Amino acid sequence: MPGTSRDVVFVDGVRTPFGKAGEKGIYAQTRADDLVVRCIRELLRRHPELPPEKVDEVAVAATTQTGDQGLTIGRTAALLSGLPRSVPGYAIDRMCAGAMTAVTTSASGIAFGAYDVVIAGGVEHMGHHPMGEGVDPNPRFLSEKIVDPASLVMGETAENLHDRFPHLSKERADAFAAASQAKVQAAYQAGRIQRDLVPMATRSAEQGWGLAVADEPPRPGTTVEGLASLKTPFRPHGRITAGNAAGLNDGATACLLADAETAAELGLPVKMRLVSYGFKGVEPEVMGYGPVPATERALKLAGLTIDDIGLFEINEAFAVQVLSFLDFYGLKDDDPRVNPDGGAIALGHPLAASGVRLMTQLARHFEEHPEVRYGLTTMCIGIGMGGSVIWENPHHSDYGKGAAA
Repeated sequence: MPGTSRDVVFVDGVRTPFGKAGEKGIYAQTRADDLVVRCIRELLRRHPELPPEKVDEVAVAATTQTGDQGLTIGRTAALLSGLPRSVPGYAIDRMCAGAMTAVTTSASGIAFGAYDVVIAGGVEHMGHHPMGEGVDPNPRFLSEKIVDPASLVMGETAENLHDRFPHLSKERADAFAAASQAKVQAAYQAGRIQRDLVPMATRSAEQGWGLAVADEPPRPGTTVEGLASLKTPFRPHGRITAGNAAGLNDGATACLLADAETAAELGLPVKMRLVSYGFKGVEPEVMGYGPVPATERALKLAGLTIDDIGLFEINEAFAVQVLSFLDFYGLKDDDPRVNPDGGAIALGHPLAASGVRLMTQLARHFEEHPEVRYGLTTMCIGIGMGGSVIWENPHHSDYGKGAAA
């Protein structure tokens, strides 16, 4: 009934393998909308118990909403996926947190009673649409000193974080980055990440058709020694390199969300329950610090503390950004609860798509760790923001009994 608050559950999530942006990347000649359509179709294939006409909304995020990821992509992706024409859709943009916001916004509609089942996700083809393509920032940003010029360059904001927290050294950042690569390598070898992926057809005028079945960005065997010698493109003698930051990537994600009662009626699985979420702004010059106040807000709304969180999926836009979060909460750089299977430094960060990757990985960790009740997905957001979502593990013995029972 509209106006009442209902439990929102995460049913399932999938993603394409992530590719490297550019002419040599696996998706160089693949359309952005085809990437997210593939994810939506895979969700429907995996869940034949869901009648397509039961989908009430399709929310798809993209940071650069033009070309093959424009034209109100939530609606066009719904049509291209074969969903009934009665299923509406919309596009959303919150830069790196696009898919995260697609989830929280549509989940709010479920909680309110406006929807029963939604598909939410994101896509970014940075090879076709580099970050900032076609934008025209208002000159007042600089003339009135609303922001520092560096705040419009994400790598510069990460250098600023190093300035603000000198103890977060390049050596620590490189060590964290190497560990992320190692964790991704181990997860692939154990067959864990493959469960999240949907094979994606690719084409090349030179090489013909192909099939993407694994992420392209990871660099197995990365060492701290190797990272130490990389160039610092944002500042002479700086600390941000291609090795301790996420790359430029192409990829898409999508997930199914539902009202808990509807999920039970349809026989849909429940992988997580949405507990709370928070978005907060910070100084654009230190964009990467956004997850800290966002998490503080989400924890307060949930009536929880950081000690209640047993698993963390933090988007690794830059290693220093993750380290600043860990430092604030007194967590060790190598805490095993943090990004157990690695993160964006190795896997890639196709901007608006990444939020659902975090959720899909957390849902998988919940299955493997029934002793953990609450988990967090969090990320920094361009122009000085952070977003955090707290989830409850349905496999925990106290699931659904109230906060921190």
